[in-house]
This record gives sequence, structure tokens and C-alpha cells, in this order.
Amino acid sequence: MYGCQQNLIKPDYDLKSILEFICSQSHKLANCGIYYGRQLFFKSQKIIGKYDLEKEYKSNKHVSVLHSQAAQQILRSVAESFKSFKELNKKYKKGNLHFQPRIPSYPKKDGLAMVIYPKQALRLVGNNIRIPLEL
Repeated sequence: MYGCQQNLIKPDYDLKSILEFICSQSHKLANCGIYYGRQLFFKSQKIIGKYDLEKEYKSNKHVSVLHSQAAQQILRSVAESFKSFKELNKKYKKGNLHFQPRIPSYPKKDGLAMVIYPKQALRLVGNNIRIPLEL
């Protein structure tokens, strides 16, 4: 079972700008993944696989800025949303669903997205958590 803990912080100016940068890069990477998935679906009616986005965006600038495992998690969540769309669409075609599902769409412009770090990537230094950056 996985757990998540929310900690409210009051960051100073420098920390706030770093966290906003990381979250904005996550948002942009998710947009790139959604764009690729939508184009693949509209042109060939195929749904992207779990590892297809990672292969496609291996050299993307947004991936290179984020920690590698965090970037993988972002792209996998995009792939999961397309897989969910596929399964809901199957149910709709069989008549088991009362509404037609819509393909995943782009989030709002200039937004921030959540970044998920694995436990092994974070380090506790004193009372502070060290977040890895790939700059």
C-alpha cells in the first residue's frame, strides 16, 4: 500500500521559485505527452502504451530538467489516462456506460502540475528534505 503525506510549507522567495519551476516543467511535460497521445489516437486510432512516451521523449528538454524517475511517473500517468479512456470507450460501445467518454485534454495554460518523487530520490538533511534537480 502506498501512502502520501501533505506538508504545508512557507517557502522563501528562492525555494518558491524553484518549486514553481519544477511544477511548471511537469505541466509542460504532461502537455507534451497528451499532445503525442492525442495525435496518435486521431491519426491511427491507437492508444499509447506505458513505455511509449518514455521512449519518445527521452531527449525532451522538460525530461532532462526533472529527476528521471519523476519524469517517468508524469509520462506514465498520461499513458494511464489514455488507457482509462480506452476502457471507458469500450464500456460505452457495449452500452454499459450512460455517457460518452472524452479523450484526455490539455490542462489550462501556464499551470502547475504535481511532481511525484520516489522515496529513494529524497534525502533528509537535518530538518530539511533535499529534492534532486537535474540541471
